[in-house]
This record gives sequence, structure tokens and C-alpha cells, in this order.
Amino acid sequence: MFKQELLQLEKGHLLRRLVVVESYNGPYITINGKRLLLMCSNDYLGLAGHPALREAASAAMERYGFGSSASRLVSGTSALHRELEQKIARFKGTEAALAFNSGYAANTGIIPAIAGEGDLILSDSLNHASIIDGCRLSKAEVKVYRHRDVDHVQDLLKQGFLARRTLIVTDGVFSMDGDIAPIPELVLLAEKYRALLMVDDAHATGVLGDTGRGTAEHFGLANRVPIQMGTLGKALGSYGAFVAGERTLIDYLVNRSRSFIFSTALPPMVCAASIAALDIIDREPERRENLRVNRERFVQGLLSLGIAIEDSETPIVAVMIGESEKALMVSEKLSEYGIYAAAIRPPTVPEGRARIRATITATHTADDIDSALGIFDRMRREGYL
Repeated sequence: MFKQELLQLEKGHLLRRLVVVESYNGPYITINGKRLLLMCSNDYLGLAGHPALREAASAAMERYGFGSSASRLVSGTSALHRELEQKIARFKGTEAALAFNSGYAANTGIIPAIAGEGDLILSDSLNHASIIDGCRLSKAEVKVYRHRDVDHVQDLLKQGFLARRTLIVTDGVFSMDGDIAPIPELVLLAEKYRALLMVDDAHATGVLGDTGRGTAEHFGLANRVPIQMGTLGKALGSYGAFVAGERTLIDYLVNRSRSFIFSTALPPMVCAASIAALDIIDREPERRENLRVNRERFVQGLLSLGIAIEDSETPIVAVMIGESEKALMVSEKLSEYGIYAAAIRPPTVPEGRARIRATITATHTADDIDSALGIFDRMRREGYL
């Protein structure tokens, strides 16, 4: 039934295959027995392998066991779920927070709960697939605005005055380009037109802002973004996601968010690891500084080599290739030379804009960065970039 479609994907160089990682060792992984420098991880602060997370998870498993056994509204809410949500609320400076099982579950649960038939959603054209699917599930009217184009947002807001409720939704950091949403302008528009603003801070949580609180803190607007979503599985090195906001919002989602209501709860040991990660983010600000220094070293190095990258402001650095076939070839050659960085192709990115999405972490050393730049330079000289 599916063979012809798979053959078509393969013909268009769009077929995906799973790659088995045999071991992790800091910023290095082993694939097929070969040690490679990992440059496509979202573990921005290097917490996924931190001893404190392992110890917290182990202690929680001894007390609570592994699974949660039920959904949160049945019998799946543990003391660690409550502690995690209280800690997230303090971290984000909001009244309350709610944990979800993944970023995808969060966006496909939050958006349809707060926007429905008769409502209007304005969504950035480069928003994550989970936001797009959340919008589709909502049954609201959805209008897509040009990427980071606040004038287009205002034009759409003027046209949407008959909507019962209007939601503006955007990624904080765009996951494939590494640029940051124009949050100050969106806040002003939302306040002017009495719209809700939701920011997906999956790639900003732990990374942006003086204390890692995300894009709202980055712009000094922590109290003016009413719906702040984030993930626990990227910079926090754990798993799951959350939404933070007013108590009434959280209480409403507990009663209306289908992905929350009808999912078995996160294992308590995962909550414990996330709590430990939040503590480390507060306790070790040097990790963000290391990340900033490493990112600057890598970006400036690529620019000095004349290698084309998107206008990134974050540890996500898109090395532009163009066609999918060439992006696959570049990724394979990078692996041959010692770097693991997957090729990103449509539909994740638009046609003709395939790329190597390189990511920098706090645990990369200066030698790691310089070694990577040497390999990218070799690729350039050999005509691959």
C-alpha cells in the first residue's frame, strides 16, 4: 500500500531513515562504531548527561517506580508533578504552570483549547509543525503572516475585528533558522487589539535572557506574554513540556486540553530530572556564557570562510545548501570527516532551502569548534559548500 509513496520520497531525496546512536560522551556520539562530534543536538547546556539529573531520576524511581500508571486527572499526578509545575511557575515568573508530555502534545493541546470556531489565529509562516497542527485542530480561522512581519500582523488584526477571540502564536526562537521573533512589537499589537499572545519558547528556555527564562526575559517583557510554552527536553536535558501563565489559564487547560486530559502522565522520575535541571540553570550561569562564546566562535569562523548561513541570533546555525540531494551528500561527507549533522529537507523547510542545521552547545570546547571549522573549510575547498 505504501511502497510507491516511499519510492517517490526516495526519488526526491526526501526519505528519512532512523540512525542508531550507540553511545553519548559529552558532545561526542558513536554511530556504527565511529566517534563523531555531535553538531545537531538541542542539548544546548549539556545537561542531558549531567550527574545531578541521573541521581534525581534514580531517587525518584526508587520512591515512585517508573511509570505514572494513569492520566493526571485519574491517579497519575504525583507530588513531583506538583513540585515541577510550581518550580516552572517561579522560573517563568507566572502564577501557575502545567506540564505536558512533549512539546508537540503541548501545542496541539493548548491551541485548540483556547481558540475554536468563531475565533481567529495569526501564525508566523515559519512556526513549528506542532503549532501548525494545533491551529488545524482548533477549527478557528487561521491566517498565516509573513515571517516576523509585524506590519502584516497588524493588517490581519485590523481585518479580524469580528472574531470572538484572537490569538497570535509564534515561536520564540525559530527552530530551523535560529532567529528570534519580534516579541516587543507583537506584545504591543496584542495589547492594542486585545488579542492573546502565545510564545513557543522550546528553543529559548534555558538559553535566552539573563537568567535563561526565555524570549520574554530576553526583551524585558516577562510579565506581558500571557501564554508561555516551553520544553524540558532541549536545554533542560530532560523530557516533556509546559505552559506557564495565569492561574485561570492553567485551570482552564486542565479541563479543556485534550492532549493533557487523555494522556498517561509523565513518569515522576522525568519530573525529578527536570527539577534538577532548573536548579542547575539557576546555579550555573556559566553554562549560558560558554554557550554564547562557543556560538560566536563558530559563527564568526564560518563567516570568515565565506560559508553561507542564515541570519541566526542563537546556537542554531543554518548552513544553507539548497537542494535536498546535495544536503544529503554534505551530511554524509561531514560524517565521513568526523561531524554528525543531519540534513534538513522539505517539508521541514521550504523547497530549495535544504540545509545543515548545526547547533552549538555549552559543552563543546574551543578545540571542538576549531576542529569543526576545519572540516567545514575542507568541505568548502572541495566544493561541497
